[in-house]
Amino acid sequence: MLRQCVRQFVQKLVRRRPLEPIEESESRLSRCLNTLDLVALGVGSTLGAGVYILAGEVAREKAGPAIVICFLVAALSSMLSGICYAEFGARVPGSGSAYLYSYVTVGQLCAFITGWNLILSYVIGTASVSRAWSSAFDSLIGGHISQALQGTFSLNVPHFLAKYPDFFALGLVLLLTGLLVVGAGESALVNKVFTGLNLLVLSFLIISGIIKGDPHNWKLTEEDYKSNVSGSNDSSSSGPLGAGGFMPFGFDGIFKGAATCFYAFVGFDVIATTGEEAQNPQRSIPLSIVISLFICFLAYFGVSAALTLMVPYYQIHSESPLPQAFLHIGWDPARYVVAVGTLCALTSSLLGSMFPMPRVIYAMADDGLLFRGLACIHARTHTPVMATLSSGILAGVMALFFELRDLVDLMSIGTLLAYSLVAFSVLVLRYQPGKNLSKTKKTEKETEMQSVAEASPLDTEPEVGNSKILKSLCHPTSTIPSRTSGQIVYGCALLLVLLLTILSLILAQWPSQVFSGDPVLTAVTVLLLLLITGVTVIIWRQPQSPTALHFRVPALPVLPLVSIFVNIYLMMQMTSGTWAQFGVWNVIGFIIYFGYGIRHSLENSEQQPAASTSQTFDKNTPGAGSS
Repeated sequence: MLRQCVRQFVQKLVRRRPLEPIEESESRLSRCLNTLDLVALGVGSTLGAGVYILAGEVAREKAGPAIVICFLVAALSSMLSGICYAEFGARVPGSGSAYLYSYVTVGQLCAFITGWNLILSYVIGTASVSRAWSSAFDSLIGGHISQALQGTFSLNVPHFLAKYPDFFALGLVLLLTGLLVVGAGESALVNKVFTGLNLLVLSFLIISGIIKGDPHNWKLTEEDYKSNVSGSNDSSSSGPLGAGGFMPFGFDGIFKGAATCFYAFVGFDVIATTGEEAQNPQRSIPLSIVISLFICFLAYFGVSAALTLMVPYYQIHSESPLPQAFLHIGWDPARYVVAVGTLCALTSSLLGSMFPMPRVIYAMADDGLLFRGLACIHARTHTPVMATLSSGILAGVMALFFELRDLVDLMSIGTLLAYSLVAFSVLVLRYQPGKNLSKTKKTEKETEMQSVAEASPLDTEPEVGNSKILKSLCHPTSTIPSRTSGQIVYGCALLLVLLLTILSLILAQWPSQVFSGDPVLTAVTVLLLLLITGVTVIIWRQPQSPTALHFRVPALPVLPLVSIFVNIYLMMQMTSGTWAQFGVWNVIGFIIYFGYGIRHSLENSEQQPAASTSQTFDKNTPGAGSS
């Protein structure tokens, strides 16, 4: 009896959400966004104020002129996650982004964890960007806002609250919350305006910087560096000593710079939350993700090239690199253009952070994992009004009282976790039978595949003997995915995640010992690489689904695995304090899930009659309920 109860409980945690064909389901949201709207949304969310600050910081401290290579490496790494999102956008065009993708592939508990951490990422992102907008505007008018607020409402709580309540940031968040309630089309129009202005400013900066730049700044020797620094009275020139040339900090600096630059491309996943509001989601979502990442790469690459051509890397001002660079070449008025671009970038970035937040909350509430009242849709505007208002108020309150710089790494963990789960889901789903999630008509092969009884990859009932399973690891008997091949891929993918996590931990914590030839760590690393290669070959030998999609991730299973490795490696760079905060946030989420979500889940209510006999976790699945 106890064993049966435990089994039913585990089944609840890993049950997956099926999707109805598109012609049988009507979106409750308004389908008003075209491809241009989605591209602008992705570019605006990704290309924030960091483009005006990050390039200078990385060039000065980590990479020198080779920062252009850092952005290239970071863009290629981000594209790995982007194309995984693109395939799922073609397969599962619905609201919820990585939450929904995890729900239809991995299971309910993983989906809740993904969605819960996405909410945290968007809330922190919204609050931090709004405070940055307030600070940038305040600096333009001489600091009058901060002086007035700090003199009237000073908060003397160190390491907990901000120095003063930022009512300007609160008002900005509430204003944009009202815009989001009005409608997705209106929000997209405002975003297009500010994103367009930002791109115009960046184009001016890139073109003028390259025209006025000096190629000699990419060829400086170590003697040039020493003579210029020693002869300068500018305090900003006392930077780290490089070795001169295009790569003054060597390949180590490029890799460190690329890890920092990776976060500059975070934000494209906002496109994946528009599945129920895009006019043609199966085509426009994959296309928009790829185009927006390419545009962002061109912008970051161009700005970093222009900046390092205008100013020697060791003379770049860390806090305001572009205004000081134009001052260096004698174009002082250009700093006002930079100020306008910064505010436009912050506005579009703020909208990009706020737009997906209520969509994820709405999707989770509509599935019953969060409180159902949050799934309320406005009858006229067709927007998730309660989710928008609640998330906007929460982010506004955080922007009002809290200094969020210490929480940025926490936001990054949630985003990287979502990226990893999406890559894992793409890897697993491509090898499963009967997974026609693209909501298109079935092919003859898919109809044949549907005749095979489908079960969860976690099902313990063997389909064939152990000897046949072992033989099928490298020599599958069919070119069409079966239940056995799907289970093999699922198990191998879980094993690979474990191996990649151990490898990332070793490389993040003891890199010098590994590369210096420490016998124990080097042997463990080599063993892990051999195991990873062997398991990857087993997955590669399994048959893939022939489902026709508008976009498919190439070079499976390598590209998703590389994406997972990059994401996990970056997560391992976080401090123990950040992981502790991450744990606290997820404990709160588990209280909500096990206290409310697991009992009120839509899947739970619809599957309750068959709960005692079902061996699978998808409703409407051929063979469900059979052992």
